[in-house]
Parts: sequence; structure tokens; C-alpha cells
Amino acid sequence: MKTFALLLAATSAVSAHYTLPTVNGAPAWSAVRQAKNWQNNGFVGDVTSSDIRCNQLSPGNETVAVAAGSSVKVNVNPNAYHPGPFQSYLAKVPEGQDVNKWDPTGAVWFRIYAEQPKFGSQLTWLNAANYDVKIPPCIPAGRYLMRNEHIGLHVAQSPGGAQFYLSCAQIDVVGGGSQTPTDLAAFPGAYRASDPGILININYPVPTSYVNPGPATFVC
Repeated sequence: MKTFALLLAATSAVSAHYTLPTVNGAPAWSAVRQAKNWQNNGFVGDVTSSDIRCNQLSPGNETVAVAAGSSVKVNVNPNAYHPGPFQSYLAKVPEGQDVNKWDPTGAVWFRIYAEQPKFGSQLTWLNAANYDVKIPPCIPAGRYLMRNEHIGLHVAQSPGGAQFYLSCAQIDVVGGGSQTPTDLAAFPGAYRASDPGILININYPVPTSYVNPGPATFVC
């Protein structure tokens, strides 16, 4: 009976974690580069690791066309179970580079979405299976990597306790404008383990504010 209880607890722990395998209903791990956690639903815990970029295991093989100013539906499977924010970044693939193979190192990422919690007797976030993220209408047309992440903060009161669930989608932005995004960031580099939005006790005392980790969110 004890062995069964331990097995059940382990199974529950695994099921509480998740992947981000698709955008806009594309087949899983096609337009989204296959992440290292695709089978074990694990997370990235070290913000200085190169895995914090895309947690990539395999290159992509497709893109999803998205009109500038429209929204991308990002799927979390089964859902963003843990309390914490959802965030999205874009990095433009340079002309002449293969979108399937381009490695987005250096300060190439700009944030387009940063979820804030609702405040009260506890901090609450959406905990959704799908997030609709609007693509800025003013950015130039072209191919982009879209880095989507959910940060689990349920045990983030200790250094290294925050859990990053993430993947990178390959999108083709159609239309758009000519505005150059600002506040570019690198992964790793954009986050520090001591950032107040990463090293935080969300349980006691309950915070009355929250600062998302990362650069300012780009707005047209």
C-alpha cells in the first residue's frame, strides 16, 4: 500500500506539469520546436542555462502565418496548472536565415505580453489551456520565433525554485509596419535568479504587487 501511495504521488506530480506544444492548432511540435520536456513535462529551473532560450530538443519544420495585429493562440497541455504569469517574446529571423535552424542568441528578443495577477487574499493568474497573444500591428512582416513561457511560482520562495515551462514557435507575420522594436533582451541574460518576479513568496505574506521578470513590454 505504501508503494502504491508513493507511485500515485509521483504520478500526480508529473501530471501537474505541462508543455507548450502548439500554436493556432497546428500539429504538436511542428511549428513549435520540439522542447526537451515533450515527454516528461519537466521545467527549466536555471535562468542562466541555454535551455531558458527555447528548451529546444529538435528544430522546427513548419511555420504558422499570422496577420500583424491579430492574435496567436498558444496551447498549454494540459493547462498552466501552477500559479504564475504567462509571457511571450518575439525575435525576428534575419533575412537569408533558415527559420527552422536559426539560433536566437544575443539580444534579439522583445516582449509582447506579460500577464499580471489579480490581487486579493491570494495572487491568481489564468491557469489556462490556451492564451491569446496579440502580435503588435506595427512590426515588420517576416518570420519570427515566438518564445512562450509560463512561470510556476508555487515554490519560488527559495533561489532556483521558480519553474519555467517554455517553447519557441515559428510564425510568419503578414502585413505589419516598419517600427523597430525596442528593449531587446537575450536568453540567457534577461532574467536573474534574484529578480523580484522570480524569487518571491506568493503565499505569505501575500504580495500586493508583482513585477514581471524581463524587459519592458514593447508597445506600438
